[in-house]
Amino acid sequence: MFLSLIIPAFDEEARLGKTLREVFAYLHEQPGACEVIVVDDGSHDQTARVAEEAFAAHAGSTSVQLIRLRPNAGKGYAVRAGLLAARAPIALFSDADLSTPITETPKLVGPIRAGQYDLVFGSRALDRKLVGVRQPWARELSGRFFNQMVRLATGLPFYDTQCGFKAFRMDVCRPVVEACVIDRFGFDVELLYVAHAAGLRLKEWPVRWNDVAGSKVSFGTGLRAFGELREVRRKARRGVYTEAIKQAQAICHSRDMRAPIVDDQSAAPASDISPELASTARRI
Repeated sequence: MFLSLIIPAFDEEARLGKTLREVFAYLHEQPGACEVIVVDDGSHDQTARVAEEAFAAHAGSTSVQLIRLRPNAGKGYAVRAGLLAARAPIALFSDADLSTPITETPKLVGPIRAGQYDLVFGSRALDRKLVGVRQPWARELSGRFFNQMVRLATGLPFYDTQCGFKAFRMDVCRPVVEACVIDRFGFDVELLYVAHAAGLRLKEWPVRWNDVAGSKVSFGTGLRAFGELREVRRKARRGVYTEAIKQAQAICHSRDMRAPIVDDQSAAPASDISPELASTARRI
């Protein structure tokens, strides 16, 4: 198993089935075994039932796991629960709406597998030509403003911390994930902040992205995110993340973290790109 895919889901009954069909179709084409972890974050609808039905219908080498949280704990908590349950050396979380297509996976997983980076995350800001369906103007503007505030408040040199498509080399990132405590919208900033403070190798990578109707991000969510940004700064000043940073640094120094991740039984494939994208005309 080389990849764990985590999908946090809150009231996603309407679209989770289609998402999982696309995910399984893509993963079944890959040469290595994978696992899919759906984290039902206290949904009020039949999200868990839809996940179980999709799991029962799929066939292939992909392992499945459903984590149920009660009550709703927040996307940050759900993502951390999925990451900490991951069994593969690389874990990637994706939004349940697949606003970033699952076929963008090689962009994030490839550099980690090659031993070049420890955390690679999708970005809508680096190449806006890759954005197909754009967000409403007000949401896009507020998102850009939030990321400017993130850069000023944390010193992070990134342009899009909020894209829901991030991959982790889990042996070195696990202490970072365990130390994070922000449960809502600001959890991405906290993850990146602690990883950056630990000196891990981070890469912001442009990915294809489309706005999908039904977003749970609201004006109130954005306001709370600024409060969470302040909370990250307060916790950093109080030394809340210090021990996790030391642990991550110790792991980096104890082994050659630039070595490619290779399965014990066979070499990792050169690429896990989907066959339908393999032609020159459609290659990512």
